[in-house]
Amino acid sequence: MHEVLLELKNIFAKQGGIEVLKNINLTIHKGEQWAIVGNSGSGKTSLANVISGKLFCKGRIDSAIRGSIEMVDQQHRFQNLSHTNDFYYQQRFQSQDAEDSLTVFQELQKYSQPEEKESTDLIAALELDNLLDEPLIQLSNGENKRLQIAKALLDNPALLILDNPFTGLDDKGRKRLHIIINTIAAKGLHVLLITSPEEIPESISYIAELNNGEIIFSGKKQLYFHQHRLKKSTPIPEWKNLSSLSIPVENNFSAAVKMVNTTIRYGDKTILQSINWEVKKGEHWSITGPNGAGKSTLLSLISADNPQAYANEIYLFDKRRGTGESIWDIKRKIGMVSPEMHLYFPYTATCFETIASGFFDTIGLFRTLTGEQEEKVHEWIDIVQLKDVAQKTLQQLSMSMQRMVLLARALVKNPPLLILDEPCQGLDTEQIIRFNFLIDEICTRFSTTLLYVSHYQDQLPLCINRRLHLGDGRSIEENRI
Repeated sequence: MHEVLLELKNIFAKQGGIEVLKNINLTIHKGEQWAIVGNSGSGKTSLANVISGKLFCKGRIDSAIRGSIEMVDQQHRFQNLSHTNDFYYQQRFQSQDAEDSLTVFQELQKYSQPEEKESTDLIAALELDNLLDEPLIQLSNGENKRLQIAKALLDNPALLILDNPFTGLDDKGRKRLHIIINTIAAKGLHVLLITSPEEIPESISYIAELNNGEIIFSGKKQLYFHQHRLKKSTPIPEWKNLSSLSIPVENNFSAAVKMVNTTIRYGDKTILQSINWEVKKGEHWSITGPNGAGKSTLLSLISADNPQAYANEIYLFDKRRGTGESIWDIKRKIGMVSPEMHLYFPYTATCFETIASGFFDTIGLFRTLTGEQEEKVHEWIDIVQLKDVAQKTLQQLSMSMQRMVLLARALVKNPPLLILDEPCQGLDTEQIIRFNFLIDEICTRFSTTLLYVSHYQDQLPLCINRRLHLGDGRSIEENRI
């Protein structure tokens, strides 16, 4: 038996007053590579935070780790040149604000000299070499994830903890990260990976499964998958009846979106080039493309978050942008969720307040609700099964619960257009199935127009019948078969 690297004995932990880990016992030996799996909210990130020293716990931890423990979180905020991190989620699309943002090269310089061979090889492996001059604020979700992994590896840790590192990466990026994890594991670096059973690299040899804060399996990967296959699939509970939902407001339009030769540039960099695209009322679109292809920028032109919309010929709900409409005229017809919104939404807002803010399209609740609006908020809290945490703040909830709250926020006013940018990030398989069933029902019942971004094409709602693929800032339209 190999020497013990890390041993957790009778670990208990609370977060936001809620017990998140219960009597955890886990032993990791030197040379072993581990993955932690489990349903959303089962305590995986909390366990990683205990191991990395970010979360206080009761119990005993014995460690033979000689060196640092680096953890790459699911989400990351960075400082600007003014040494603040008070970015807002639309700011990525404000070109003038990029001047106050560090570049990828400047950020990497904090950890190593990017010109050194080891750094150069790592930067190339993560395909950051073409992004060195890019402002951090203008990186896509996937590009930022690759940067965080590079920074952690440049610190030469003894143990690297990756919390859902495949989230936000396109198919090519996920395959590349599998190779990188296998490579660094072969070099002797210990890896602790929080992920889904579908995304476990070959080098991972042991798995711990959590459920409701307790370890229900701990052992070799082959045994886990053998037992996993023998488990009977649990039935997916259905959503409550949605018959009380009202018809979407202001649904009298022919085309939700029409772009004519739309081009977006930031300095010398072209993000979108001559996009011609029309989304008719009631159509359900999948928007695909690799990290950095311009998907989020495209959506920002529709959601009234990008000022360059005025410099292009863009029509929303049959009206051309810049003909007297306010951004609130546009936003009240749209329900939206995105990784950026999740990152920058105030964590001090309660579950109730966050969902209620969807009526006013504000990042936080600043207005008084009518009695009917309060009733609708409670209805959605019930639908997404968050009644027990309605008055908890976002920071007290798991990442998956936070995402469900934001999804309810997008749906609360039942808008005629839904923009869902990676809506299922952080959700487990059951939650994804249930959420997509809900989207299918809403879109079918109300002829709601849908724009849906996902890197996982096998996780799309069944109602999707059109596809827009972005590559190098140009579009390729396809019919879904």
